[in-house]
Amino acid sequence: MGGVLYNSSELPNFTLTGLPGLENSQHWMFLLLGILYIVSTVGNALILFIVKEEQSLHQPMYYFLSLLSVNDLGVSFSTLPTVLATFCFHLRTISFDSCMAQMFFIHFFSLMESGVLLVMSFDRYVAICKPLLYTTMLTDSRVVCMGLWVITHSFCMVFPLPFLLKRLPFCKANVLSHAYCLHPDLIHLPCGDITINSIFGLIIVMFTLGLDSALILFSYVLILRSVLAIASREERLKTLNTCVSHLCAVLIFYVPKIGVSLTARYGRHAPRLVHTVLCLIYLFVPPMLNPVIYSIKTKQIRWRLGRMLLPTKI
Repeated sequence: MGGVLYNSSELPNFTLTGLPGLENSQHWMFLLLGILYIVSTVGNALILFIVKEEQSLHQPMYYFLSLLSVNDLGVSFSTLPTVLATFCFHLRTISFDSCMAQMFFIHFFSLMESGVLLVMSFDRYVAICKPLLYTTMLTDSRVVCMGLWVITHSFCMVFPLPFLLKRLPFCKANVLSHAYCLHPDLIHLPCGDITINSIFGLIIVMFTLGLDSALILFSYVLILRSVLAIASREERLKTLNTCVSHLCAVLIFYVPKIGVSLTARYGRHAPRLVHTVLCLIYLFVPPMLNPVIYSIKTKQIRWRLGRMLLPTKI
């Protein structure tokens, strides 16, 4: 039987899904995701507040950290409406335009996170390999330009995606694999030719996530070469310690992302639960762990948090 087609004047709705096979445990899943949302929101908001209030943190490294926290809040709030509707209120229908908007913001913030991690790696490279030029190379105006470049680049790469999907005819059974709208999931639903969509999606992966990760790796090769030239073992460890937080942020972002990409392209016969769990890890774990890692590893943030939680009695 042929599916019913929709043209651009009759756009379809989509059906969201929770965890396949665990429909009776959806309320527990919402409780878990709710905790992740709370930790992510509170943690990133605290990072922004501390960087704003603490004068010693008014430097490029922490400006980029603030941008990372804003981005992580964006990721969390992009998925919140449909996750809340699916797991809490059992509302599983989303309109075409709402789905396109959510897809845009999820992928926009994902690409933006990759760009932020790249400029943070450049900050570490300059601080370690060219310390005498740090203040002249990373001026406030250049930091602003780098931040604007990350935002503009991410926007321009993701902006065509909704329009490329809108031009295609959709079949009637438009059931998504997740409780939110993702481009790799959506491009399998149209009845028309998705070659352009697939090629453009591959271009985005190659020239953003792929290029960013390669440049981050290259920056750390240069950093490691510079660190190994330091005579004192203690100094080497102290220098590398300044990169630990950023390395952890890179790993918790790229490892799940690579898993999602590989599963989407080569693991189509894997259980749906595997795809769903990987996407949950990719979207929910980095925004939650990033503020925790930086709070633990950054002395000034740790000290400020201690003052906030345990104020000194006079």
